[in-house]
Amino acid sequence: QNEHGQAANIKSKGTRKNVQGAIESAISTLSRFKTPGEHGLAIFVGSIIIGNNKSRMVNIVVDDPPQPLISFRYRCDSRFELTQLEEMLIDKKSYALFVIDRSEAAYGIATGKRIHVQEHLVSNIMGKHRQGGQSAQRFERLIEEAAHNFFKRATEHACSYWLPNLENIQAVVIGGPGATKDYVVKNEYFHHEIAKKIAKTTFDVGYSNESGVRELVENAGQLMDQIELDAERQIMNRFLEELIRTHPKATYGNAMINQALAQGAVDTLLISEGLRGNMVTLACKKCGHGDDVSWEVRLSNQDEIPNCPACDAGGEAIKELSSHSIIDSLSKMAQESNSEVVYISVDTEEGSQLMLGFGGLAAILRYPMM
Repeated sequence: QNEHGQAANIKSKGTRKNVQGAIESAISTLSRFKTPGEHGLAIFVGSIIIGNNKSRMVNIVVDDPPQPLISFRYRCDSRFELTQLEEMLIDKKSYALFVIDRSEAAYGIATGKRIHVQEHLVSNIMGKHRQGGQSAQRFERLIEEAAHNFFKRATEHACSYWLPNLENIQAVVIGGPGATKDYVVKNEYFHHEIAKKIAKTTFDVGYSNESGVRELVENAGQLMDQIELDAERQIMNRFLEELIRTHPKATYGNAMINQALAQGAVDTLLISEGLRGNMVTLACKKCGHGDDVSWEVRLSNQDEIPNCPACDAGGEAIKELSSHSIIDSLSKMAQESNSEVVYISVDTEEGSQLMLGFGGLAAILRYPMM
């Protein structure tokens, strides 16, 4: 209430209206909770511009954060304060990744469901051919000196990146298309603390760039059994293999998924982490449509609220009765039918395929649906 009173001093009429509206919505939301729960409560309320000088109020509640919220924070800003929640999502266990040959190198880290490629380096090593006026022996020495400098530069860059997080690195996984990967390990190019964590096996990959780093994760999947990326790849491959069968035990898309969940046919529900949107229940003040008839639409935060399908009224005539996340709704239905829910990241080829090719929703079924 105190913040609502202070907001009255905001000079801009539009900003004042939005801030006070957000505070009123937050107060109303808080009144529904008798206690903040074991881990605390986070409420995000704000007015989002959706185009054509129109805005829409959004209200997002996180009532079951994975870890306790450690401090009270109130922010009135142009963006939501997500620091505490983002820190909870960081998977501490990780694997260092390094691929190299004589022409290029790349390194990064695999953590939880994500592969991050930090840097791609290109060498200036000359090809093995003679130039006029130079002896073959001297030219060979220059080539090997350039190779040594490149190997040193690449490994130093990688070690500088990994060392601050060394205690959480389970292993350093090294790969490449040729013998260079074994050469840099054998000749102790890596920092001595990093060297202690180098996996005994090196892996063959086709390239020593960003693609090579991702291929390294696939080839080293059994070694990296704690990284969820390999499990994601396996379950997506299982879905794709099932989908091409004559009588597939797989389906995708919002309508088919809802139907399968309602029938209790879903064994495993695959939800893309890139999926966004809410199921919003609306009513029309002008004609009363929605009071007796369920009028539900799927909207993202940037979408305009549609006009009434009965009388075409819009704007303030449309009242939002309720709003809930599509993911929350599907997860609840899955729980009721004892279906497993797997969230698929968008950082892998398979995860990108789920989001772009299948609309972010897929399911492996208990039996084929007719």
